[in-house]
Amino acid sequence: MTNAQVELVLAAGFLTRLRLPPVAHSDAAMARAVRWYPTVGLAIGVALAALFWGLSLIIPQALATLLTIAAGMLLTGALHEDGLADVADGLGGSGDRDRALEIMHDSRIGSYGVLALGLTLAIKITALTMLPLTSALVAIIAGHGLGRFAMAWLMAHLPYARSGGAAGFMAGAPKGTDAALWVGAAIAIALILTIGITPAIAVVLALMALLALVARRLKARLGGYTGDALGAVEQLTEALIPLVLLACL
Repeated sequence: MTNAQVELVLAAGFLTRLRLPPVAHSDAAMARAVRWYPTVGLAIGVALAALFWGLSLIIPQALATLLTIAAGMLLTGALHEDGLADVADGLGGSGDRDRALEIMHDSRIGSYGVLALGLTLAIKITALTMLPLTSALVAIIAGHGLGRFAMAWLMAHLPYARSGGAAGFMAGAPKGTDAALWVGAAIAIALILTIGITPAIAVVLALMALLALVARRLKARLGGYTGDALGAVEQLTEALIPLVLLACL
């Protein structure tokens, strides 16, 4: 395999629960694989959009949405949903940095985590159900692609907040100038352009605002990002895209 192929396998292996060919890896290789996160996100989105389209032919769109989101959780092992819940519990449960990080490390879910997950899922389900089928398909693909781009963006613009941990390799991730990173994001935006230029501009502006807000909050409260914070921004982005597209109808 070439280096790029190895990195793609590592990225897909980290972001999904797919059984992939084993490849030699190191923290440095895992960090370089971050550049492929948007590409893997787009692939996940395409697979889920295909499922959504097929289900929508035989059952109501609301049920197709629920089953597609459930399939996405199975495919990723609910990795990002877990991160969102942990961040909500940590930031909501304590104003002290060390205590917040300790809460986030706890495997138990609290009331803040339940509320964050419930609200985010409700937004995704409602928006995808109310969107026209074509727009919903675009929202699924672009949401997953831009969600993984948002993860990489945070890594490029914030320091890693922990001294160690399972996601420690991310501290060596590319610092935002890698072409593969931006190609994945550009493809997602190009898909939204098929709906219209106004929705595409609205999505870009909304995503920029979300990333700026999340980065500022994480910097102030934790001093940087954690693996859980990356999952949280991915989920928020997934919910943001269909919501913005719905607002542009």
